[in-house]
Amino acid sequence: QVQLVESGGGLVHPGGSLRLSCEASGFAFNAYTMSWYRQAPGKERDLVAQITIRRSTDYSDSVKGRFTISRDDAKSTVYLQMNSLKSEDTAVYFCSAIRAGKRHWGQGTEVTVSS
Repeated sequence: QVQLVESGGGLVHPGGSLRLSCEASGFAFNAYTMSWYRQAPGKERDLVAQITIRRSTDYSDSVKGRFTISRDDAKSTVYLQMNSLKSEDTAVYFCSAIRAGKRHWGQGTEVTVSS
């Protein structure tokens, strides 16, 4: 059974930091490109960051320089370190795994940036 379980969300003040984690099971984690997406209220789900099996990374322009994606294949876990958070980063963050057109999603973790 494929599972992606996100954790680490919460309430943080502007300028603060959070680290999201996504623990995977039920599939060959080290063979999948891993991504973080986010969806703000009333908006579409957008790609935030992606890391390939060779650890090549890509970021949306809105988070470049503030967020860092990483993966630990031994723990089947992908991380998103988020620094210098802004109110516009408020969203539900979803972990996703993709390989050969097959995509898996987690249930999401909520991040609220507010003073």
